[in-house]
Amino acid sequence: MTNPKSKIQNSESQSGMSLIAVLAVMTLFAIALLAVAPTVQQGVQREKELETIRRGEEVADAIRQYVLFYRGAKLPDSIDELLEGLPQGTKKRQILRPSAAIDPLSEDGRWRLIKFDSKAFLNFGMRVQIYNNGVLPPSPEPRQLFDRYALPLVNIINAQTEEEIKDDAEEEIEVATDKTPFIGVASQSRGTSVIAYYGLENHSKWVFTPLFRGSGTNAMNLGGGINFGNTEQRRENRNSNRPANKR
Repeated sequence: MTNPKSKIQNSESQSGMSLIAVLAVMTLFAIALLAVAPTVQQGVQREKELETIRRGEEVADAIRQYVLFYRGAKLPDSIDELLEGLPQGTKKRQILRPSAAIDPLSEDGRWRLIKFDSKAFLNFGMRVQIYNNGVLPPSPEPRQLFDRYALPLVNIINAQTEEEIKDDAEEEIEVATDKTPFIGVASQSRGTSVIAYYGLENHSKWVFTPLFRGSGTNAMNLGGGINFGNTEQRRENRNSNRPANKR
């Protein structure tokens, strides 16, 4: 005759083994999640940075259209001014999508407005020159309309070394989001980036401007990402002058 106590003990033993097995599986699953978490997080960050660059470049092109329309006589002084568009007969022509007016990396979604004589703009121009093998790309056509905003940079182009530019990193971050005539925009985020843009791996140093876009300039090449400049020049520089994702 089977002992009832033995059945109970066997049942408890099996339940205990099942619980241990479940805990073991859960532990392995947790370890697997921890292992892939950094990769997932980096992927999310990369997509956010790519979207920031896309939107920043849209703002840069809107500034270019604005400067062309007013023949270089003035700059926009707010993102809202770009959103309003440009006069076209009795209506207005849209030059900036509402989504591009929002910076994905800033907490409040507002772009920093970069003045043409600010340290942020001047240092960015010098960093582009260093990245572009010592050559500062020319202004967009017609150059005479844009060159006036590049003159402060041309006047000091050989005055600072790369090390001195690095020392200016904190001083160059001036947060102005409205009522400032601007030639470019940048993020308020000061975080380290996954993507290198013009060789720069810090969000606050990415300045999106219509200037410095001449032949030979290649902001980034990510295999389906965003590319600027002359295609043949990019092929020549692919191995020696190519920005990349950090690993």
